[in-house]
Amino acid sequence: MLLTGTVVVDSATVIDEGAVVVDGTTIETVGERDELLDRYPDHERRDFDIVAPGLVGSHIHSVQSLGRGIADDTELLDWLFDHILPMEGSMGADEMRTAATLGYLELIESGTTTCIDHLSVSHADQAFEAAGEVGIRALMGKVLMDQASPEPLEEDTEEALAESEELIRQYHGAFGDRVRYAVTPRFAVTCSEECLRGARELADRYDGVRIHTHASENLGEIETVETETGMRNVHWLDEVGLTGEDVVLAHCVHTDETERDVLAETGTHVTHCPSSNMKLASGVAPVLDYLDRGINVALGNDGPPCNNTLDPFTEMRQASLLQKVSQLESTALPAATAFEMATVNGAEAAGFEQLGKLKPGWKADVIGLRTDTSRATPVHDVLSHLVFATHGDDVAFTMVDGEVLLDDGEVVGVDVEAVREQAQTYAEQYS
Repeated sequence: MLLTGTVVVDSATVIDEGAVVVDGTTIETVGERDELLDRYPDHERRDFDIVAPGLVGSHIHSVQSLGRGIADDTELLDWLFDHILPMEGSMGADEMRTAATLGYLELIESGTTTCIDHLSVSHADQAFEAAGEVGIRALMGKVLMDQASPEPLEEDTEEALAESEELIRQYHGAFGDRVRYAVTPRFAVTCSEECLRGARELADRYDGVRIHTHASENLGEIETVETETGMRNVHWLDEVGLTGEDVVLAHCVHTDETERDVLAETGTHVTHCPSSNMKLASGVAPVLDYLDRGINVALGNDGPPCNNTLDPFTEMRQASLLQKVSQLESTALPAATAFEMATVNGAEAAGFEQLGKLKPGWKADVIGLRTDTSRATPVHDVLSHLVFATHGDDVAFTMVDGEVLLDDGEVVGVDVEAVREQAQTYAEQYS
């Protein structure tokens, strides 16, 4: 297939009248449109205004999709324990499958081709199957919660780790290696030391399995962890083995100098979720300092109940604007950096190689966008447009591993209306 348009190869390279040639699951070549049209006259051709790498949502909660809007204007721990966890605990297998599918459809429709997904305690297999059905690329895992958790979410530690291992054996590397496993403790508040150390031991037993958890999102959370362990959050996670190049920590809003040293020294990845952090009044993550220290910072949406949208373009815009206003510096976190956070940085955090740029030999995760709206007129600078003006509904085409998942704005191979109708029915009990 040959895709034409203004080609955004990466944050530094744009081909105004370019083309991308896809062969199987990878990109064969990228170059000038007319030259490649001459070289590949028999290839199926798709024309777009902009062709760009698929975006990476590096922290989402797909199974919370049924709770979009149920707990607005609520503080984090109240939001979590009074609303979200009870919803998760009441969800059966069919509800979990529908919620995950709905989340993945929203991602595909808005240009996210890879996600790092923090599921729930029960019925995680349903989300894995949903990811396989939709075709998204994902790093995902069953949630671990063995203390201070509401019924029926609190589990026996050994049983929870054993179920996680069974899911690793079943799904890690599944669906053409589009889906990989992350051992996923909820966060230190709801996980015992035995559980956290067990998560590290489990991940170490399997090549390519990563660890994904929340850290230092909220001041109340940090106080609780320090009271129970005598350590600040990142130091406690480091103590139990949950730092390193295979670890993705969501949020890290409130860290001190010594914690940031640990993140940098261990190569731990941080996922910044600006919309969620603003909506829950968690604070402003020190993203610029993280980047200056060489810490890999990716972008995530968090869950629909604390963001209300899984649009990745919203997060790029919010990430840049939030740093500018918090630093009172208009040059802070420019468009190129925000785009890197949403592409190559996210791919690095998720552990997928050769992903996040449109380069020969790299994975064919590609999106095509239209600019035929008043909001998209004019486009003086394509990178600025993608970060500051684009919405997810500008995406007309989404490809993962060379497979077309969204064509002319319509999802391929999934009865979207049926999923939406079922999700609406299931969600009525949470209103």
